[in-house]
Amino acid sequence: MRRVFLVVSAVVGLYIAVRVARHPTTPTSPAPRAVSASAAPALPRATETPSLSDNAAIMRAFTNRARDIRVDGSGSVSRVLPDDNQGERHQRFLVLLPTGQSVLIVHNIDIAPRVENLRVGDEVEFEGEYVWNLKGGLVHWTHHDPSSRHRPGWVKHAGHVYQ
Repeated sequence: MRRVFLVVSAVVGLYIAVRVARHPTTPTSPAPRAVSASAAPALPRATETPSLSDNAAIMRAFTNRARDIRVDGSGSVSRVLPDDNQGERHQRFLVLLPTGQSVLIVHNIDIAPRVENLRVGDEVEFEGEYVWNLKGGLVHWTHHDPSSRHRPGWVKHAGHVYQ
């Protein structure tokens, strides 16, 4: 069992290393802002919308109980939750992926602008860091990092990129 875990960990690590090498970081801005998708910096992926394999990577991260894994995906908003106002403020919402898995998006609104007019049923795309939990996991770091220690993340909704 331990050997299987080590092999799976090595494969996931290799996948992440290759994925990060293929997707350079996005330019960041010093202040929170929302921009139209046409005026936004190039998103860090080769295709215009995430493929099923991107959402499947989130499913694998959940199965492997992974944390701090860079992911991107898309889905529909299934629930808009109250903001978390403890410490830095975060906008929170659940996204149902096409794989059937739900993930909690935790978007820092002290660093990035709030995703405006977000409603149940809206389609969103996102990139950030995945952290496993029993309920499907969460994705945070969906914004630029003012200290440049994390690769910039983002949320795309209704033609605007929030980072």
